[in-house]
Amino acid sequence: MSGFHASRELVLVLVAKGVRTFCYGYLGIFLPLYLIELGLSAAGVGAFVTLTLAGSAGLTWATRASAERVGARGSLLLLAALTIAAAAILLATRQPWIVVVAAMLGNVAVGTGETGPFLSIEQVVVARAVAPEQRTSMLSLYNLLGYGAAAVGAGAVAAGGPRTLFAGFLAAGVIQAVAYAGLGRLVLAPRAAGAAVATPVIRRIAALFALDSFAGGFVLQSLVAYFLHARFDLGLEALGRVFLVAQLLTAGSLLLAPRLARAFGLLPTMVVTHLVSNVFLIGIAAAPSATIAVVLLFARQLLSQIDVPTRQAWVMTIVRDHERESAATTTTLWRTSAQAITPLATGWIMQSLALSSPFVLGGGLKIVYDILLWKAFKDLKPPESPGAREGREAR
Repeated sequence: MSGFHASRELVLVLVAKGVRTFCYGYLGIFLPLYLIELGLSAAGVGAFVTLTLAGSAGLTWATRASAERVGARGSLLLLAALTIAAAAILLATRQPWIVVVAAMLGNVAVGTGETGPFLSIEQVVVARAVAPEQRTSMLSLYNLLGYGAAAVGAGAVAAGGPRTLFAGFLAAGVIQAVAYAGLGRLVLAPRAAGAAVATPVIRRIAALFALDSFAGGFVLQSLVAYFLHARFDLGLEALGRVFLVAQLLTAGSLLLAPRLARAFGLLPTMVVTHLVSNVFLIGIAAAPSATIAVVLLFARQLLSQIDVPTRQAWVMTIVRDHERESAATTTTLWRTSAQAITPLATGWIMQSLALSSPFVLGGGLKIVYDILLWKAFKDLKPPESPGAREGREAR
């Protein structure tokens, strides 16, 4: 890929990422409250989150085969078309379960960060478009843009009614389609002849990432928004301000990721920042006031997503080039599938046990993930690094 095409394709991907995550920023807050207004209970909101993530997992699974047949551009154009169709459905109905189906079809993000099929393809495009030494920095920029756009979207949630917000989602789908139409045909490499869909190392990584996402399913943005609304009576405008600041803090923290990774390494940066953030997450459960809960949420967001670009760069580094599509799709699929399990239980737990218990469950399991990830991969060498073969043979 020439420098010209790499630069052009990066710009197009960043444009698509920005408009998409802007809409996710307000939809993740608005849709749970909108569904409550349409008659769903807390358990129903949990089911909505689970089904939305299940739809995202299904689309991620389908994306791998589609990308091999029609390349990145064709796959992303198909996904943009589904976004446009989903937005049209949202504009046309007020039936709660049809709204849920539309959210599934449109891959609406219900967490603080994005998961799903767009991410699984775009991160490979970004990784291939730059030199290895620039990978963490560019993936940080990619995620920084996403969180920044989502923050602006969260701040705009109270600016319009349902039709305005859904019309914005429709416009974003059209802009994505135009951006993706400009991508080159051969962005993704074909799978090597006889290569496994997922190597043992990829499967081990995916299993641990699934544990992290399973734990994260307890504290997705939509569920945190519901918690703050139900526990402290925060309205839509206040929630918009809270998540505007939370997303901005998250976006700003991504600027630290390349610097920390260069100083301490990718894996230590991932594990330490993530572990400390989960201590703050558990603290939210005991917060006696909205102010303290929000401060703890902000502290958590300042650290919790530093591992996102470092994790993406780490995965792209420890696998061979022809394994990158498999690694990105497999880890994203396992993460999204695992995350889809817990929200349904979370709605029931909030309603039947304790409103704050998901923060303890999610934070505790995430700390277990951090420890297991470090123990499993602290000695792993990238394939191209000196000693990598010896390390693989030792395993």
